[in-house]
Amino acid sequence: MPLRVCFITAEIAPLAKSGGLADVSSALTRHLSRAGHDVRVFTPGYSFIDRSKLEVHPVEFLQDVPLEVGPHRYRCSVSTVRLPGSSASVHLIECPELYARPSLYTTDADEHLRFLALTRAAFECCQRMAWSPQILHCNDWHAAFGPLFLRTLYAWDRLFHGTRSVLTIHNIGYQGVFGADSIDDLGLGPDSYLLHQDDLRAGKINSLRHGILYADAITTVSPTHAREICTPQYGMGLDHDLRARGDALVGILNGVDYDEWDPRCDRHLPLHYGPQNLDPKRELKRRLLDRFGLRGGERTPLAGIVSRLTLQKGIELLFGALPQVLARRDLLLIALGSGEPKYEEFFARLQRDFPFRVVFQRGYDEPLAHWIEAASDMFIMPSLYEPCGLNQMYSLRYGTVPIVRRTGGLADTVQHYDPATRQGTGIVFNDFDTPAMIWALETALDLYAQPLHWTRMMLNGMAQDFSWDRQTAQYVALYERLLGG
Repeated sequence: MPLRVCFITAEIAPLAKSGGLADVSSALTRHLSRAGHDVRVFTPGYSFIDRSKLEVHPVEFLQDVPLEVGPHRYRCSVSTVRLPGSSASVHLIECPELYARPSLYTTDADEHLRFLALTRAAFECCQRMAWSPQILHCNDWHAAFGPLFLRTLYAWDRLFHGTRSVLTIHNIGYQGVFGADSIDDLGLGPDSYLLHQDDLRAGKINSLRHGILYADAITTVSPTHAREICTPQYGMGLDHDLRARGDALVGILNGVDYDEWDPRCDRHLPLHYGPQNLDPKRELKRRLLDRFGLRGGERTPLAGIVSRLTLQKGIELLFGALPQVLARRDLLLIALGSGEPKYEEFFARLQRDFPFRVVFQRGYDEPLAHWIEAASDMFIMPSLYEPCGLNQMYSLRYGTVPIVRRTGGLADTVQHYDPATRQGTGIVFNDFDTPAMIWALETALDLYAQPLHWTRMMLNGMAQDFSWDRQTAQYVALYERLLGG
C-alpha cells in the first residue's frame, strides 16, 4: 500500500550537500518514490543552490506565508523541484532572512532558529496543502523537534491524528545544543515541562535528545552503530536515553546509489569497467597519476582518501603511520578533503615531504572523488567512529580495497581478507592507535604484492550488493509496523 511520507532534511543531493546526510536523503526518497510512495521532502531554499539547471516552480498558495517560531516572525515562500531521476517532490522553504548565507551551516546565534523554522514550515505546508502524512521522517538534530511538535503544537489538528514519527540519526556527534535562555523559541508554552529538565537546569537545550525522547521510532545508519551508541564510548552523552528506548531504536544500513556510483556507468569517468574487464581501471590510474605528476609505475600501489578532515575520521592515526610507511615502502597517495586546520596542514606537509608521491587537494570536488575511487588501488578510512560510511561501499564497487577500522558501518560492510580461504573484501583493524594503522597499511601492501590474492579481494568486493532497493524495503517495513500494518 502506498504511504504518505513527510521527509524533513537540512541537506539533499544534488541541491545542498556537506556529507552523507545529503546522499542518503536523496537516495532514500528517490527509491521510496520509485516504489510508489508519496514522498514530499522539505529542505531550506539555500541561496547557494544552483537553480539554473533546475525546473523550480513556485507554489502559488504558499507565497509570502507568515511563519511563527516562538516570538520570531518570518515570511517564507515555497517552491518545488523534482529530485533528479525521480518523481519525488522537493519543497524548498525560501526564507532569505534565514537561508541566504554563504554556507550551509553557520556559527551564527540564530542557527537553531534556522532549523526550527524548517521543521515548523514543514508542518505548516502540510496544513495548507491539506495533506495528511502517515509518516513524519525527521533527520538529525535539525529536524529533531518534529516528534515533540507533533505531540504538542500540532496535536489539535486531526490532519496529523494518524501520523507516526521517525528520527534518523546520521551522526550523533552533532546534537544541535543551544542555550536554555532560548526556550521561548520553541513556542511550547505550557508544554515546556516536556523538555529535558536536567538539561534546562544545566542551561542548555539539546535538540537531538528530544528527538530520541519523543520519536515513535529511532533509526541509525548501521546495525553495529545502533549497538555502539547505546554505550558511553559512542553515545556522546545520549546513551542513557537511547538504552531507555529499547526496541524503538533500530539500525538500518545505508545503501549505495549505484546510479551515481558504479564504474560500469560512472558519468564522471571517461572509461568504464567491471569485474569482467579491469583494464580500464589501470588506465584511469595512469591518467590520474599523470594529472597530478605522481611518479610511479602500474605496479606502484596508489592509496586514496576522500574525507572530511575531522577527529571522527581518524586522521590523527595517519600522523605517525603514513610518514613511516611512505619512508620504507613503495606507495603513492592522493587525498581530497577539508576540515580542521591541523589535519589540512598534515597532508600539506606530507605532500612537501614526499614530492611526486603524495598529493593533497584541499576542498571537495565531486568528479575528482569519483576518479580517486576508480583509479586507486586501496582506500584509507580509519575512522574513530563511523555511523555507516559510504566511501568504503563505493570502494568495494570500484574494486578499490578499503582499509578500515572495525567500527559502525565499516564493521558491517567490510570483511577482513583471509588468504587461506580467499574470503573477505578488505583490510580491517581493531585498535585506534598508530601500530594498528601501520599494521593495516603494511598488510595491504604485502597483499598487493601478491596479484592473485589482490585480484580475488577486488572481485569479492565488487560482488557485494548494498543497493538502496534492499535498504528501502527495511524502512517501509518500519513505517508499516508503526502504522500497525
